[in-house]
Amino acid sequence: MLDPGVTLGGRYELLDLIARGGMGEVWRADDLVLGRRVAVKALLPALAGEAGFTARFRAEARAMAALSHPGIVEIYDYGHADGVAYLVMQFVEGESLRALVDRDGAVDPHLAMGLLAQAADAIHAAHRQGIVHRDVKPSNLLLRPDGRLALTDFGIARMVAGDRLTAADEILGTSSYLAPEQVTGAEIGPATDVYALGVVAYELVTGDRPFNADTPLAVALQHVNDDPPALPADVPRPVRALIMRALAKEPDERWPSAAALAQASRSAAHATRTAARAAAASAVSPSTENTAAADRPPHKRAAAAPSGSAASRPSRAVAPAGRAAPVPAGERSLADAMPPGHRRPLNAGPFRDRRLLAGAAGVLLLLVAALAYALTPSAGADPSGQDPGTAPSASTGTDPAAPPGTGPSGSTAPTPRATVTASSRPLPRPSGAHPSPAAPSSPAAPQSPATTTRTVPGMYGWREVEVVAELKRLGLIGTITYRATPDQCHVLEQSPAGGTVVAAGSTVDVVIATATDQCKQV
Repeated sequence: MLDPGVTLGGRYELLDLIARGGMGEVWRADDLVLGRRVAVKALLPALAGEAGFTARFRAEARAMAALSHPGIVEIYDYGHADGVAYLVMQFVEGESLRALVDRDGAVDPHLAMGLLAQAADAIHAAHRQGIVHRDVKPSNLLLRPDGRLALTDFGIARMVAGDRLTAADEILGTSSYLAPEQVTGAEIGPATDVYALGVVAYELVTGDRPFNADTPLAVALQHVNDDPPALPADVPRPVRALIMRALAKEPDERWPSAAALAQASRSAAHATRTAARAAAASAVSPSTENTAAADRPPHKRAAAAPSGSAASRPSRAVAPAGRAAPVPAGERSLADAMPPGHRRPLNAGPFRDRRLLAGAAGVLLLLVAALAYALTPSAGADPSGQDPGTAPSASTGTDPAAPPGTGPSGSTAPTPRATVTASSRPLPRPSGAHPSPAAPSSPAAPQSPATTTRTVPGMYGWREVEVVAELKRLGLIGTITYRATPDQCHVLEQSPAGGTVVAAGSTVDVVIATATDQCKQV
């Protein structure tokens, strides 16, 4: 269509082709007047003669000119010369998310949530001006080298008010990212872009789109009729929940706004990063594996913590010198709590062979020996007099404390530093402490009311019933207030923030958006 070296309007010299789409081409160019690098989008000549496409192209220029946000590409100029309609925009150095996924496949969930938050912020800025993008996709999201994202291509954007597609209208946009209402001709709005962001997020964390078919029409119909495939189990639960809510078929079941989606994305990114750090801290270091662990069956070996400074290890609750820390309920029996050298049947006393001794001297020896045994740290008894099978847990989601008599006096028990889920791995012991002979081989259980600390969940965008249920499950006290906004029944603010570790029974303040009291629990 155009060639390098062509100058449009006597001002913009085309350098090289960046991309070609259904409506036109995008060129890297130089502004000869201001001496700066720009991007020039030129409408295809075959379309420039059609009034509808020219009007749409002009509308894109006006839509972008009305927006001022660091996450939206700036518009500099619009012109028509030599039969070519063109749009001059800010040149963004970097690559599109399309190129990123095509090259690298799935990206880290933490990175994906950070990118999604930026994209949602930019979309929200457009929504505040009454503009729906309608064509959000990875190729329209440009990633700068410094990690900042820029949204572009408002070629089919429309004003929200009164905008409704009918059966006679052309279905605009890329089929892989169309919301169901765009396909069926229902009313579109901000939720339409939220759905597209959900598709983008799905593709970022999996490397593939949720729907694929032989034709664009077949893909579009899948958006209407089919549920998206479940996300892989290795995608963190908060990320899975966030994406699936964005992909709800009904607009009012999605995130209530792009701003709410941005907040939820940041909360999910924080939770994902915290979980990743906890998992990294739980990695087994062969150089510090205790030799005693090698003598046990593989499924009962406990991981030793990597060597490092005290600051790099989880903080631990200190047990009195020479005494065992409380053992999590149900994790090991009395016999298992003893070191291998002292393990014996429960019905056999330490002095079984002496029961035939008679006389006062024999009885005295038994009493003295029994007393000495009971006071010895290796006896395996809980100093508080509680049955180890029912003793309160000193921490959540951790291995039992090291057995007494194995390691330095004052060994400590870990406290949770991150959200504990059914897939969490045990936290490590200090380097040099001997693992329990019967350390559990199954993943740690979720936080329970018996633990002393809780990790506050990120609840931005949650509905009130979800907030109440989760805080009750965690043993936290929720204080809910209501704020009148156009949106209803979802969390606007919370304190403490998601990922904060607090004591059990702490209060969590939550602000829920509602125009009336209809969201209140009765």
